[in-house]
Amino acid sequence: MKKYLLIAIIVIPFLKTNGQGIGEMAPEKEPAEFPQNAWGVDIMFGEGGFGLGGFYRREIFENFTLFTDLSISEAKDEREIEYYDYYYGRSYVIGKQNRIFLIPLTIGAQFRVFKDVLSDNLRPYVNAGIGPTMVATTPYEREFFNSIGYAQAQYTLGGYVGFGANFGLDQSKLLGINLRYYVVHFFNEGVEGLKNRRIKNLGGFYLTINIGSMY
Repeated sequence: MKKYLLIAIIVIPFLKTNGQGIGEMAPEKEPAEFPQNAWGVDIMFGEGGFGLGGFYRREIFENFTLFTDLSISEAKDEREIEYYDYYYGRSYVIGKQNRIFLIPLTIGAQFRVFKDVLSDNLRPYVNAGIGPTMVATTPYEREFFNSIGYAQAQYTLGGYVGFGANFGLDQSKLLGINLRYYVVHFFNEGVEGLKNRRIKNLGGFYLTINIGSMY
């Protein structure tokens, strides 16, 4: 018994001074501090087609960020059916009167969630915004670029809610993904996509890839 007590007296101080004790946890890593400002581009994939945009974000409090973004994307009447003409090598929609483009300017807030659960390498958040939206239409019968000169615009209110995440520990580059549901509502007769069919509610889901810089 004395032999084991002597060993304990010698070994325990050695462990305390030369290493961590058994079961002792390693010190927690300090949380990463990211710059307050970020700007960049949004690459959007929606039910109506492809879109592009830009954003600016400013962190106001811990986990709470204000943002503004501007984008342009195509919208479609859900009743549209697209066909492909193999002879001419192009697609077309029977009865389509106008192409429709959404151009929303959105101001909103973003709140980071699960910060105490997940590492800084994955920073999920929820966001929501609202703002004025321009809806432009161009005649479908004309070639795409030629039709821009015949564009007509209407203005209304729009917004979105979403959730997403930023990835990585780089404190100068921002990479993220955001799933949004846009709502754009007209208080008049709406816009004409298919001939003699007007739409008062536009929007839908958009998968958005965010690429930018932080400073």
